[in-house]
Amino acid sequence: MATATSIRRTALALLIAASSAIALGAAGAAGGEPPMPTITVAAGDFASRPVALGVSKSVVIDLPSDIKDVLVADPNIANAVVRSSRRVYIIGIKVGQTNVFIFDAEGRQMAGFDIAVTRDLNGIRAAIRQVLPDADIRVEGIGTEGVILSGTAQSQAEAQQAYDIAVRLLNAGTADAVGNGTKVVNAIVVRARDQIMLRVTVAEVERDVIKQLGMNLSGNLGFGTAVVNFNNTNPFTATGQSLSGSSITIGNNSVSATLQAMEQAGVIHTLAEPSLTAISGETATFVAGGEFPVLSGFSCNAASSTPGAPSTCQPSIEFKKFGVGLNFTPVVLSEGRISLKVMTEVSDLSANNALAISVPGTAQSVTVPSIRTRRAETTVEIPSGGALAMAGMIQDDTKHQINGFPGLMELPVLGPLFKSNDYINQQTELMVLVKPFIVRAVAQKDLSKPDDGFANPSDPATVLLGRLNRIYGVGGTVDPPDSYRGRYGFILD
Repeated sequence: MATATSIRRTALALLIAASSAIALGAAGAAGGEPPMPTITVAAGDFASRPVALGVSKSVVIDLPSDIKDVLVADPNIANAVVRSSRRVYIIGIKVGQTNVFIFDAEGRQMAGFDIAVTRDLNGIRAAIRQVLPDADIRVEGIGTEGVILSGTAQSQAEAQQAYDIAVRLLNAGTADAVGNGTKVVNAIVVRARDQIMLRVTVAEVERDVIKQLGMNLSGNLGFGTAVVNFNNTNPFTATGQSLSGSSITIGNNSVSATLQAMEQAGVIHTLAEPSLTAISGETATFVAGGEFPVLSGFSCNAASSTPGAPSTCQPSIEFKKFGVGLNFTPVVLSEGRISLKVMTEVSDLSANNALAISVPGTAQSVTVPSIRTRRAETTVEIPSGGALAMAGMIQDDTKHQINGFPGLMELPVLGPLFKSNDYINQQTELMVLVKPFIVRAVAQKDLSKPDDGFANPSDPATVLLGRLNRIYGVGGTVDPPDSYRGRYGFILD
């Protein structure tokens, strides 16, 4: 046992001696030079604290131990003043960025500050607090001239008002005050984003009355060898043509008279009620209609080499939109007050002012209808649930034309035989109503659809009774009282 212990001690001594010889050989090979010193960063921005200062504003910093040295990177932007061994005053001089490092007696970094000198924003903060006391809006400087607004506001109107205040006060008194809106970043979050449903009603009633009365005279009268031929046809210039109506012809071989009389009355009622929902501050668009083809022209190819072959023409088609359109942008200003930018339009096809286009190479023509449009666009302010007539028009057009043979039409009794009477009266009344509502989400069971209660009838009921739908009670509703004797449910007349 003692012999094994002595062997281990001898091997350990030989290992230590070999390691020492290798180390001495390496030092000799290097020429005996000392090792390179370690380089360390004594101070830097990696541990600095950000400090925001306004121009001509200061901040006081207390330190835990005595100050030996203070380093300011750019004294033209900020300056550090030491009044006691443990207190430093940092003063902002002009807009810019710099840093300040403070060292103790042993040369170690005690503190580091990343100084950002910006505009004095206390005036903007005070103005926003005074105008919007309930809003939690923070104003901070970015870079040399930028400003960021953060925090929360009660409505979109408050956020916009805070933004306008910052823009106006950022360069108050300068000609470029409005243009500094690009230097203000609005990062305000609106706490309550209300949803607004807008219901627009477009109602129009049009009444037309047309009356035509005239006498067409034609014939010839002979006096010896002299023969007088005459022909008096009613032009009806008010409408541009004679409308189809009643006519009576009286005459003989030499003279004939045709009485044209027509009276027409018509009433047109137009009603559109689009509804749309959008978040406050967002734009919503609603379109219900279609497109109809319009012949804009023909593209004709040259005639082929075959003698007598006609040229081929291809029509050019364009599509025009018509229907009901609604576009609005709501903004909730305060509780119950809504600002609306509304554009509504109702258009339909009309035979008035239609255009007839001839087809080249044929005797046919294509009629292109016109579009009758009622459009209104405005910005209004209205309470939730209220109604406002944002547009209206009453139009009364009257045309009265009398045409006849000069002189003869003035005769007391026979004058009506030589003249025509054409009378047109058009009366139109248009009104556009808007009704905004602040709405909330509801369950599906509380909503109803137009097809609720509808069911197709059976074949015997359709063939034998002529029914188009079944009559039955709507599910989920209370049964009517016993005194009710009629049928209930979805009824289609």
